[in-house]
Amino acid sequence: MDVQEKLAILADAAKYDASCASSGSKTTRAGSNIGSTEGMGICHSYTPDGRCISLLKILLTNFCIYDCQYCVNRISSDTPRARFTVPEVVSLTLDFYKRNYIEGLFLSSGIIQNPDYTMEQLTEVAKVLRQEHKYGGYIHLKTIPNANEDLIEEAGRWADRLSVNIELPTENDLVQLAPEKKKPVIVNAMQGISEKISETRADRKRGFKSPSFAPAGQSTQMIVGATPTPDSKILQTASELYGGQKLRRVYYSAYSPIPHADARLPGQSPPLVREHRLYQADWLLRFYGFKAAELVTEADQNLSLEVDPKLAWALANRHCFPVDVNTACREQLLRIPGIGARSVKRLLRIRRFQHIRTCDLKKLKVAWNRAKYFVLTSDHNPALKNLDMLDLQRKLRPATQQLMLFDAMQSATSGEV
Repeated sequence: MDVQEKLAILADAAKYDASCASSGSKTTRAGSNIGSTEGMGICHSYTPDGRCISLLKILLTNFCIYDCQYCVNRISSDTPRARFTVPEVVSLTLDFYKRNYIEGLFLSSGIIQNPDYTMEQLTEVAKVLRQEHKYGGYIHLKTIPNANEDLIEEAGRWADRLSVNIELPTENDLVQLAPEKKKPVIVNAMQGISEKISETRADRKRGFKSPSFAPAGQSTQMIVGATPTPDSKILQTASELYGGQKLRRVYYSAYSPIPHADARLPGQSPPLVREHRLYQADWLLRFYGFKAAELVTEADQNLSLEVDPKLAWALANRHCFPVDVNTACREQLLRIPGIGARSVKRLLRIRRFQHIRTCDLKKLKVAWNRAKYFVLTSDHNPALKNLDMLDLQRKLRPATQQLMLFDAMQSATSGEV
C-alpha cells in the first residue's frame, strides 16, 4: 500500500475525532490533483484569537487492540486497515507544510501492541519534526491512557497540545461500551498532564528556563448520543474536568452510526443541534459563571433544542428579571440573554460616565430583540408591558426557530485547537 492509499484510509478514520472543527475540506474543481485537499485529511480549526488554521489530521494507524463498540476502528470491525511509519508521517507533514496547505499536525492513533509502544511512536513523530527538521508549526498529539509517565512527559516537550479522550460521560457508559477503558485511569492521565503543565508554568514565572510542556494545554472529547445519558450528566462531567484537570476545552461529538454496530447502540445520530447546544452550554460554564446544574431546565434533563441554554435559563427564572444595566453587577449582566461577555465589559466601562439607554445597547450590537424583555434601562422598562410567560415565549419563538437552522449549520465550526 503506497502513502496515497494509506492517507485516504487514515485521514477518513481520523474524522471521528471532534478536536478539529471539520473533518475535511472539498475541492471545487473536479479531477484536480495539485492543490486539492479532498480526502487528504486537511481540516480547519480555530485558535483562541479566532484565526482559522489548517491542520493535517490523521491517524498513525487504525489498527487497534481494543473493542470499543462505538468505534469504527475497533478490533472486531472489518474496516480497511493501514499504518503509517514514523518517516512517512514526518514526510507528509513537511511536504504539506512547505506547500502552505497546512499550519500544523493533529496526530492520533489506534492502540497497537500496548499503550507504551503506541505512545512511543506518536512521540517519535513530534520529536523528529522538532529536532531533525526544526519544524516550528503546531502539533497536537493524542495521549494514550496507561502509557508510562516518562513517555507522556516527553510527548509534552515536543507537542503544543496534548489530549486524552474520556470518550463517554459516565463510568457506567464505559463499562457497557468500552470495558477496556477505565474512567479513573483516564482522569489520572489528565491529572498528570495538568500537574506537569502547572509545574512548568510556575518554574517559568520564578525565572527558571524549564523545557516547554504542552504550552497550549490539554483537551478531551465526549461522544454524545451513544448512550441514554442526558445532557445534565454530560455537562456535570465537563464541569468536573474543567475544575479538577484544568482542561482548555471539552469537545462534544455527536454519535455517528457505524456498520455492524452493537445492538445497544442507537440506529441514528442525535440531532446535530443537540451537539451545538452542548457547546453553547459549555461556553456558559467557562465564561459566564453558570453551573452545570442550573443550565438544564427541561424535565428530561436535556438541553432545550428550541432555544439556546442562556435563553432557556432566563425563561425558567423570569423572577430574576428585568436587570437594571445601570446598577447590576457583572455576574447579573452576564446572565441577560442577547448580551455577551464582551458587551458586558464595555457596559461596565461606559456606565461610569453616563446612564445606559436603549440606543447605547443597540450601538454595542447586543441582540436587542432578545435582550429587550430582560433589561431595564433609563428609557426602557419591560415590566410596564405586563408580559406573562406564555406571551413572552410566543414573541420569542419566531426568532428562535430561525436560529435553530443557523445553529445546526454552525455547529461544525465550534472547535478550537
